[in-house]
Amino acid sequence: MITADNLGLEVAGRRLLQKITLELHAGEIVTVIGPNGAGKTTLLRLLLGLTRPTSGTVRRRPGLRLGYMPQRLQIDPSMPMSVARFLQLGQKREKGESRVREAETMAALERVGVAPLADASLAELSGGEMQRVLLARATSRRPHLLVLDEPTQGVDVGGQGEVYRLIATLRDELGCGVLLVSHDLHLVMAATDQVLCINQHICCHGAPEQVSRDPAYLELFGDKVAPYTHQHNHEHDLSGGILPGDACDHGHSHKREGR
Repeated sequence: MITADNLGLEVAGRRLLQKITLELHAGEIVTVIGPNGAGKTTLLRLLLGLTRPTSGTVRRRPGLRLGYMPQRLQIDPSMPMSVARFLQLGQKREKGESRVREAETMAALERVGVAPLADASLAELSGGEMQRVLLARATSRRPHLLVLDEPTQGVDVGGQGEVYRLIATLRDELGCGVLLVSHDLHLVMAATDQVLCINQHICCHGAPEQVSRDPAYLELFGDKVAPYTHQHNHEHDLSGGILPGDACDHGHSHKREGR
């Protein structure tokens, strides 16, 4: 879907990225990790065409539909806007298509489990609810590639795993590729197909198990990912809290940050 060849960016004599070569394929979840200032968001902007590289090339498949979820979205609390209206912003208004748009909006909200919030005020959503609404907007056009910058921003620990599981479900349902930036190493390693570790350049890349053993990864992060067993037999609410009466049992392998 997207191919980058020897991609680089310099701003005011400062080198932000260099020699980035990669390919993004349909049906694959690729996660970009790296330390603060590594250029993760900058790489997304280059691949999306929002920033022009100073070296190298980016080729996007003709007709490629992109769904983008930004890292942060500032909402004016005094602005009266419903969730449904937010999803419809920027859509062309054709005569007789209002019912179609409403159906598409509800389908997008149902896809991420927040249809009951269609008439809620955007400014009153919790962190977890807002991230799901942003996911709904990003998937409303049924993109070929879903690009997510820190998709668990503002979500509590209990809800972060649910967001990553939702992303995998959306990938399967839509048949799209997923490119995301994350710092949640303990969750990413269990929820992605390929990991791209960068620090102005590509330090290492490959399957999660391969990357977690790579000397370049260990130099950046140390041994921060260790296996543990944890069985999820509970459900979370929209904010990420565990619903009453549910409990956790051990018996399923995930990963967490070691100490």
